This record gives sequence, C-alpha cells and structure tokens, in this order.
Amino acid sequence: MGTGLAAGILWALDTVIIGIALTMSPFVKAQEAVMLAPFVSTFLHDLSSSVWMLLYTGVTKQFGNVRKALKTKSGKFIILGALLGGPVGMTGYVNAIKYIGPAYTAVISSLYPALGALLSFLFLKEKMRPIQLIGLAVSILGVIAMGYTPGGSETQHFALGFFCALLCCVGWASEAVVCAYGMKDPSVSNQHALQIRQVTSALFYGIVLLPILKGWHFTLEAIPTKAFLIILISAFCGTASYLCYYRTIAKTGASKAMALNITYSAWSIVFSLIFLREIPDIKSVICALFIIVGSLTAAWERKTKAA
Repeated sequence: MGTGLAAGILWALDTVIIGIALTMSPFVKAQEAVMLAPFVSTFLHDLSSSVWMLLYTGVTKQFGNVRKALKTKSGKFIILGALLGGPVGMTGYVNAIKYIGPAYTAVISSLYPALGALLSFLFLKEKMRPIQLIGLAVSILGVIAMGYTPGGSETQHFALGFFCALLCCVGWASEAVVCAYGMKDPSVSNQHALQIRQVTSALFYGIVLLPILKGWHFTLEAIPTKAFLIILISAFCGTASYLCYYRTIAKTGASKAMALNITYSAWSIVFSLIFLREIPDIKSVICALFIIVGSLTAAWERKTKAA
C-alpha cells in the first residue's frame, strides 16, 4: 500500500512541476504554442522519462533483460498498454480540456479507476470486497466534487469533448489492466515494463503525433530553454511515480493500484501550497480527505491468520 501511495504523491509532484513549466516561455508565447503545449510537453516528458529509465537500467545492469522482455509476448502487451495509456489516454485528455475545459475533464477522467476495476474483474478475475468498492466510490466522488465547478464550462462541442474524456478513461484504465497482464510474466518486471512503456510512448509522439500536428519545429525551440529543464525534473518525479505504480500493479493488482494512484488529486493541493503558495479552500481540503480515506479503504487487505 505504501508503494501505491508513493505513486500518487510523486505523480502530484510531477503534475505541479510540469504545470510550472507550462507557464514559461515558449509554451505561452503564441496561440500556436498554447495549442501544441500539451502534446509537446507530454512528448518531452516521456522522452526525458525514457532517458532516466535508460540510466536506471544501465546502472542496475538490466538493459539486456529489457531487450529480452521486449521480445516476449508479455512485452508486446506492455507496448499495447503504453499506446493505450500514453497516446490514446493523454490525447483524449488534452482534447477534452480543449473542448469542454479542465473542470469537466477532471470529473469525467477521474472515473477511470472504476472502469479499471470492472475490466480487472472481467479479464484478470480480480475481486474487490464490498467495503473496498465503497472506498473506491468515495474516492472517485471526492475527485468529482473537487473538480466540479457549476456553470464552469459552456461549449458548443460538449459531445466531442465528452467523447474525448471517455477515450481518456478507457485508455488509462486499459493501460493498467493490459500492463498487469503483461507483468504476470516473471521475466517482465515493473522496471522492464516502464522502460518499454516510456520509449513506446515517446516514439509514437515523436514519429506520429508531432509530424501530424506539425509540432517538431516548436519542439526543437522548446528544448534549449529553462522550461525544458523544469520538465526534466518533473519527468524524474514521474519516472519514480510510474515505478511505484507499476510495482503496485504487479503486487496487488490493477484495481487497487489505480485506487491508490488517484490520490494524486489530493496530494497536488499540498504541493501547490508549497511551490505555488496557493492556499486551498475548505472544499478542496474536505474532498482531499475523502479521496485519501476512500483510496486507502479500497486498497486495504485483511491479514489472514496463519494456519
């Protein structure tokens, strides 16, 4: 459980730091920059994360094992999970923000652990006790309440934005389930899986999405800036988060790992206070407590008595 909580805490730190980078030049200098910023920053983030993982696997002398894992059937499932969670999930997420705004996007996308729990039950035969399902529901409701702003988004493209947010849910939930299946193979550890995941995501963004969006020129402009250094730091936190997340998936199952990972919504208000001096309101504090307590309940396992 501690590793799963660490994943949520580190992802919150990653989110706040990359948010700082997105307020810096060149991401805010023109309309084109604002449009490309989510895609370019995600590419640079996953590219940086893959480099951090290369250093990690090199120092721990696991690179050869990563290549072996890549050739297995389970390694191919990790590639599929990477495409579902990265390009599919994140593309749906950023486009949902574009069409219906961040508030509604946060509300809809926060349902991914519930969908993940259902998919885990159907395909991995993972079961959650009633009290765990109640905890998951409390946590998700806390995220929804935190992100919901009445009248916060009036748009002519709500149906399209809603579809993109659902696409995000499906992508993120499917990633956890598919990767959990892949990591059932003892030859594919959470470190191997993450190395494959980040390289796959970065390659897809660099080879497919950025050329389609004509974003390579802007990407090359962003690299020699202070903002990219900030992204490097955020990617280090994100890499550590993913290592914890994938390890939790492998040890406790996808549904419980997602329940703990969603606590990043609560921890982010702590880091926003520390780094941005943003004082949370009472609603956010109460919702954060509901999220953390609900997630801990969802992941809690009773200790069985020894025979």
